[in-house]
Amino acid sequence: MTNYLLKIIVVCPSGLELEGASELIALGAKDVHPIKRAIRARVDMRCLYRMYLRARLPFQILRELATFPCNSRQDLYHGIQKAINWERWLQPSQSFKVNVTGTSQNLTHTYYTALQVKNALVDLQMKLWNQRSSIDLENPEIYLHLHLDGTQAVLSANGCSNSLHHRGWRTGIGIAPIKENLAAGLVQLTGWDGSVCLLDPLCGSGTLLIEAARKAVGKKPRLDQTFILKNWADFDPQIWTEAENEFFTEQGRAMRTNQIAPIIGIEKDKYTFEQALINAELAEVSDLIEFRHEDFRDYLPCCASGLIVCNPPYGVRLDTKGGLEDLYSELSLQMRRKYSGWQMWLLSGNPRATGAIRMKARRNYSVRNGGIDCRWLNYEIR
Repeated sequence: MTNYLLKIIVVCPSGLELEGASELIALGAKDVHPIKRAIRARVDMRCLYRMYLRARLPFQILRELATFPCNSRQDLYHGIQKAINWERWLQPSQSFKVNVTGTSQNLTHTYYTALQVKNALVDLQMKLWNQRSSIDLENPEIYLHLHLDGTQAVLSANGCSNSLHHRGWRTGIGIAPIKENLAAGLVQLTGWDGSVCLLDPLCGSGTLLIEAARKAVGKKPRLDQTFILKNWADFDPQIWTEAENEFFTEQGRAMRTNQIAPIIGIEKDKYTFEQALINAELAEVSDLIEFRHEDFRDYLPCCASGLIVCNPPYGVRLDTKGGLEDLYSELSLQMRRKYSGWQMWLLSGNPRATGAIRMKARRNYSVRNGGIDCRWLNYEIR
């Protein structure tokens, strides 16, 4: 059992660093410090397992294994070999993968830096066992991450072979989908807790509503994630089982006690509407969300008040520039006609189109969606 605090870096969507930090604190992390697109923290092993099971905002959770000076290829080669006890951490029977970020003065190409890390490890294995691991870029048993920061290298282990934003339920997506962890963070910013009606008038394949519904009833972020942290040399199956049981106990309590107000998604496109239905079914929240195949202009709200979330087209990827401002103007008109007293949160990636709403935002958060600078805007509808 690891009873000391481990250093971690949690990579999260740009603009959601503070929300990511709050999530980590709630899960038990210590010394939490948001940085650009990430959070630094210290955790014990139980807390680390809890994060992999329950954190909704991360792309990656990286556990620091070692740091060493690194100014050259030789420094990197020898530093990697001496970083940790590789006889425990990487057996020849185990496949591995290396990801590199950052640069130093003499290591400026991440591909060749990763190749140097691989060479250092397989050379050491050949010396120890006369055998070597294979490289598996898709499903490695050990996933290593190296970050170069000027003259220092930080070697970390990633406990999951793919990005944590993949939930396992989204087989059908819209034309310009929002990533699941970004959707979860945006909903978190609204403060919605399931007690008031939640409506998405342009719901697409349903990502915002599905993430909201799963959190409201305490379901884990991911359905069937494969956690390769179970291959770590110091993996503790007892603590892992306890962390899982802790989660299932809390989930059961949430599902018994939380009374969820209506969640409604409106989508005009028939194919996208059907995708939303499939996604909600796979995400195990189809009984919580009512998807309606109609135009938002025709929908009459079933609740006197509530919260609207919306990710309308930006006109960047979609061929909608001609009528984009008309769409935003019509959205604003319908909101003011039918939803007085409601709150609306809109993800804007097109300031000119958003100007057609002709309402002043009460709150404004900068985020990035698919490489596009966006604003998560909050309006009070009067």
